[in-house]
Amino acid sequence: MFPLFNLNSFNIIKIAENFMQKLFATFLRGGVTLRVIDIEEVSELIRPGSTLMIGGFLGVGTPENIIDKLVEKGIGDLVVIGNDTAFEDRGIGKLVKNKLCRKVIVSHIGTNPETQRQMIASEMEVELIPQGTLAERVRAGGAGLGGILTPTGVGTVVENGKRVIEVDGKKYLLELPIRADFALIKAKRCDYYGNLVYNLTATNFNPLMALAADTVIVEAEEIVPVGTLTPDEIKTPGILVDYVVVSGVK
Repeated sequence: MFPLFNLNSFNIIKIAENFMQKLFATFLRGGVTLRVIDIEEVSELIRPGSTLMIGGFLGVGTPENIIDKLVEKGIGDLVVIGNDTAFEDRGIGKLVKNKLCRKVIVSHIGTNPETQRQMIASEMEVELIPQGTLAERVRAGGAGLGGILTPTGVGTVVENGKRVIEVDGKKYLLELPIRADFALIKAKRCDYYGNLVYNLTATNFNPLMALAADTVIVEAEEIVPVGTLTPDEIKTPGILVDYVVVSGVK
């Protein structure tokens, strides 16, 4: 007798609420819609020869599903920037194992024998950067700085080919900023503004990289309503996010 109050109508109301959340979020993002895309669409965005920043530390905090899709589609000739190349079957290591990387820019390769093999065989270029310097160069790229000064590497092979600047009698290396075409980010939660929350130590390089790329693609475990995330837990503001892939909790 009262069909407006049955379960189906309740579902319709929830759908309408979600639509209004997205509409309101679009308004607050300055008319820029947060695009939630299917994993298949990632391969249409990232082309061979792209430069990618990929979050993670030994695969923790790495968007594994996006990497799997790149491997499946065979998108290669990539320049990949990350903390490390993880393991052969995890994280950036899967791109290396499938020979999709022309060059990797990382802080260490000790956990991935295949990276070492390809480097020794000159099949892939490897640029090793001290971890703190790598993080700061990415941050400089995101902040629009012309570079950073660091004493790390002065008097070692790291100094080769770089400018040495003396400040108050102390020598520093000028390290240039790093940027990329795409940042591939892993988040625990995302709201309809695109605000991101990370899972504890899985935060690692992700927030820095979200600042330093032309296009930011996020793999989030779930999208939640606006207001669910508290300001204190948001590490990356939605204005930086271009696309979101929902992976689900694993």
